[in-house]
Amino acid sequence: MDIATIVGVVLAIGSIIGGQALEGGHLGSVMQLTAFIIVMGGTIGAVCVQNSLPVVIRSVRLLSLVFGTTHHDIGGTIKTIIQLANVSRKQGLLALEGQLKDIHDPFFRKGVQLIVDGTDPKVVHEILEIDVEQHEEHGILGAKVWEAAGGYAPTVGILGAVLGLIHVMENLADPSKLGGGIAVAFVATIYGVGAANLFFLPFANKIKFKIKEESSARNVIVLGLVGLAQGENPRLLQEKLESFLPQSERTKEVKK
Repeated sequence: MDIATIVGVVLAIGSIIGGQALEGGHLGSVMQLTAFIIVMGGTIGAVCVQNSLPVVIRSVRLLSLVFGTTHHDIGGTIKTIIQLANVSRKQGLLALEGQLKDIHDPFFRKGVQLIVDGTDPKVVHEILEIDVEQHEEHGILGAKVWEAAGGYAPTVGILGAVLGLIHVMENLADPSKLGGGIAVAFVATIYGVGAANLFFLPFANKIKFKIKEESSARNVIVLGLVGLAQGENPRLLQEKLESFLPQSERTKEVKK
C-alpha cells in the first residue's frame, strides 16, 4: 500500500470531521444520501459522456497506482543490462537467450527477445519507444478521467444546492421540510468541492506521477538494450545509464 495516499486520505477526512466536531456539529448533519447520489451520479454520468467506456474502466483500474506501492529498481535494471552486455560481448547476442528466464519484467524481456531474434538496433529502439509512448498515453488518458471528474463534481454540487433550494421554496408553507431541503443544498456543495479537491484531482496527479516514473524506468531499459544491441562497451554503457541515478548510487567500475 502507498502509505502517503492512505495517510493523506485519512488526514483529509479526519480533519474535516474533526473540525465539524470541534464546532459542535454532528456527523449526521453532513451525511445526506440524496446529496451524495446527486453529486456522484451526476459526476459519473458526465465523465461517461466525455470518455469511452474502455477509458473509464482503465481509469478505475489505475487506482491501483494510487493506493498500491510501485518500486522501480533502476540500479538493479542497470546491473542486469551490464551483465547481459558482458555475456553478449564474450559469447555473442544469441547467448542472451539463456538469460531470458531470469528476466521477469515483460517489457525488458520483450526487448531482449528482439535482440536475440537479430532485430536491427534502430528497429528495436523504435518498437520499444512506441511501447513506452503508448503505455504513457494510456495512463495519462486514464488520469484525465479523474481530472475531468474533479472539474465536474463542484458544478454538479452547485446543481444539487439549487435543487435543494428549489425544494425549500416549494415547501415554505411546511416548516418541517425546510431543514432537509437546506441541508441537501449545502451538503451537496460540500460533497462536490470536497470530492474534487480531496480525491479526484489528487488521484489524477498521482496517477500521472506514477506513470512518469514507469516511463523513466522503461527509458533506462530502452537506452540500455539499444546500446547492448549496438555492441557498446559495457563500461561506457554503464556510465551512460547511471546518469539516471543519483551520484551516490553510481558505481566506479564495471564488474565482470
